[in-house]
Amino acid sequence: MLIAEDVIKGITEEQIDAVAAVEGVSADLIHRGLTAGTIVVPCNPAHRGLKPVAIGTGLRTKVSASIGLDSWEGAVTDELEKLRVALAAGTNAIMDLSIAGDMDGARRAILESSPVPVGTLPLYQTVAEASRKWGSSLKMTPEQMLEVIERHAADGVDFMALHCATTLATVERAKNEGRIDPLVSYGGSHIIGWMVHHNKENPLYENYDRILEIAKKYGVTLSLADGMRPGCLADSLDGAQVQELIILGELVDRARDAGVQIMIKGPGHMPLNHIKDTITLQKSLCKGAPYFVFGPLLTDLSVGYDHINAAIGGAISSWYGAEFLCYVTPAEHIGNPDASQVRQGVIAARIAAHAGDLARGMPEAIQWDLEMSNARRDLKWTEQIRLSIDPEHAEYMRRTRNDGEIDTCAMCGKFCAMKIIAEHMNFDRHTC
Repeated sequence: MLIAEDVIKGITEEQIDAVAAVEGVSADLIHRGLTAGTIVVPCNPAHRGLKPVAIGTGLRTKVSASIGLDSWEGAVTDELEKLRVALAAGTNAIMDLSIAGDMDGARRAILESSPVPVGTLPLYQTVAEASRKWGSSLKMTPEQMLEVIERHAADGVDFMALHCATTLATVERAKNEGRIDPLVSYGGSHIIGWMVHHNKENPLYENYDRILEIAKKYGVTLSLADGMRPGCLADSLDGAQVQELIILGELVDRARDAGVQIMIKGPGHMPLNHIKDTITLQKSLCKGAPYFVFGPLLTDLSVGYDHINAAIGGAISSWYGAEFLCYVTPAEHIGNPDASQVRQGVIAARIAAHAGDLARGMPEAIQWDLEMSNARRDLKWTEQIRLSIDPEHAEYMRRTRNDGEIDTCAMCGKFCAMKIIAEHMNFDRHTC
């Protein structure tokens, strides 16, 4: 099924040309991907100063960093510092996942300061406002959910994560299957709690057509999240997760019919040997919609090092076809990350994305590594630092640990393999 031509009309030719130039591909490839729904370009016209980013088949793997207020006393300035750090580290997108505090103020400040696409999860704000006003998220109403979604869209949010496919049937299946960790999705837990308490279907599922109308009106890309994502390895690829994927596929069709861009946000925790199967299932059931993966995390044991855990999972996921990686920081499962952990998360995810691009044979990725190989052979330290994924850190390491040597690394010194082999093989490193 092809996406309605209306979505192409919502993206200017200048934007298509711009993302094509950044990707090193033809504008026709971008246009065809948009038409097929295998590429999305999240770009709300109300987001001033946005430099559009293309996500999808045939393009470089992108990285998203999550920030946001986690308390009513939280400072917007702290989140703007995290935004600055994430942008400096090279993130391709930002998600504002505020759950408390001045959420409207934070979102608007982030949109004003971010040149990359900004995503949100409106249910978080709905839950916070209902809890603060009425003492419980169970008292939120479908109309309130839709109002917050439209508020975010009107502010200029480029993409939204929404739990539209978490239905009563999937909840029942999860209960019957005896999951180890029944539910780990923050937004999913609140929407399911509401459904069970009121014995009613998910309002985001029942009002999906209205959500599509809002998305179309404001030029918002949907990022449908899986409330049933596995929270531990033992629950990976169980019936509830797969059933929700089937429903997500149906919602992809409806979004494309309505002329709304859509991608799918996925798990989660899984063993390494489930990555290929999970992505194959998503690509088949969701008709090639771009896959936005959280990690994935390949072991439940790496507390404090989950950025490494996720980088391994992200690299393999990118290799098998995931196009968008949600970063994971060292603070995952412990608390809200500080600015330094945000930086570590972005760099780890970028390494994963690049490794996946290399495995998929992306020409620009291969050329980048080749240039680094040449610079290392020629002992061109300035060039090596410039070409590294994190030049600032590489320069710091070189400056503080080189122990006076200017033509070798601190590890080998005068026994540098590159210098020795150049002498024995009698070639001029600097002319190659």
